[in-house]
Amino acid sequence: MHIQSKLPEVGTTIFTVMSALAAEYKAVNLGQGFPDFMMSEELIALVNTAMTQGHNQYTHMNGLPLLRERIAEKCSKLYASNINSDTQITITPGGTYAIYTALTTVLQPDDEVIVFEPAYDSYIPNIEINGAKAVRIALEFPNYSIPWQTVQEKVNNKTSMIVINSPHNPTGAVLSEQDIIELRKIVADTNIIILSDEVYEHLIFDNLKHQSILRYPDLLERSFVCFSFGKTYHCTGWKLGYCISSPALMQEFRKVHQFNCFSCDTAKQFALAEYIKNENAYLNLGAEIEEKRNYFRTLMQATPFTCIPSFGSYFECYSYRGLSEMNDKDFAIFLTKNYGVATIPVSAFYKEGNDNQVIRFCFVKQNKTLEKAVEQLKKFKA
Repeated sequence: MHIQSKLPEVGTTIFTVMSALAAEYKAVNLGQGFPDFMMSEELIALVNTAMTQGHNQYTHMNGLPLLRERIAEKCSKLYASNINSDTQITITPGGTYAIYTALTTVLQPDDEVIVFEPAYDSYIPNIEINGAKAVRIALEFPNYSIPWQTVQEKVNNKTSMIVINSPHNPTGAVLSEQDIIELRKIVADTNIIILSDEVYEHLIFDNLKHQSILRYPDLLERSFVCFSFGKTYHCTGWKLGYCISSPALMQEFRKVHQFNCFSCDTAKQFALAEYIKNENAYLNLGAEIEEKRNYFRTLMQATPFTCIPSFGSYFECYSYRGLSEMNDKDFAIFLTKNYGVATIPVSAFYKEGNDNQVIRFCFVKQNKTLEKAVEQLKKFKA
């Protein structure tokens, strides 16, 4: 049997490669983005309660109604956004699924989608598998800001979507109010749809304000906004998230969703519907994770690596320019094998492998994990 691959250029992801290498060499894994500490015991107990109470069968295709109502209440408090829980929110098996479904809902063959690189690794394959073209624009190094003039030059009558991501994976950059102004200018009087990846909405630092698309009704009308419970509640393996959009766009989103997933984990939705009432669990999250970023940053001052500041997400990037002539993938492998610390080369987030000699660390780990990693990195010799 032979099939024609829809993704002929795609191989094993760098995350799988580096995690396998970390296991082989018993390295501290600061590569893949997941915590190594326990999630809330209260939330675990709520899942157990839901299961023992019999909430183990299919729930509504669009998600448990109570959970959707509570998400709408949360959006109102956080972003002064008037969201209809029946027509604008769909629970999904993870944020990445929500992104894929939004793209599949809209894209037609030969459509163009503007994507900013470095980019979360699912965007471009999701675009290409739908027969569309990713128009890649590099963020301005080293601050990873959006070159809006370039965006304007790339927009044409084939431009179907623009993908934005804030806080940004892999760099930790965040959008400003000026970025929203520029985005508004570009999409005004067009049919361009916005896909806003906001899975790290609560992991934002330094007293910055998250510029959610939900704050802007005119932009929400043309947007799919994707979120993750896993990133908010330290349970990435649950693979639960949600998408918010305008009623017209969500109606189309659900047409795709119903034949791809139909229904998400019922017991966990009951648990989340109860736990989401604990506002401190997400309101205090940014400060808690900022402490981890600051601790890791302080530890890393004893190493020769240069910090590229993160303002949100699980990640901070570091430059090794001047320390080695190796490309970043080889350097990440070298660190894993010889110094026992696994990272992710940032070139993996560019389709053409742009290499600025930068590696990404996940700092959302126990302090002892971070300390062990940095003790190894302190031994590095240029």
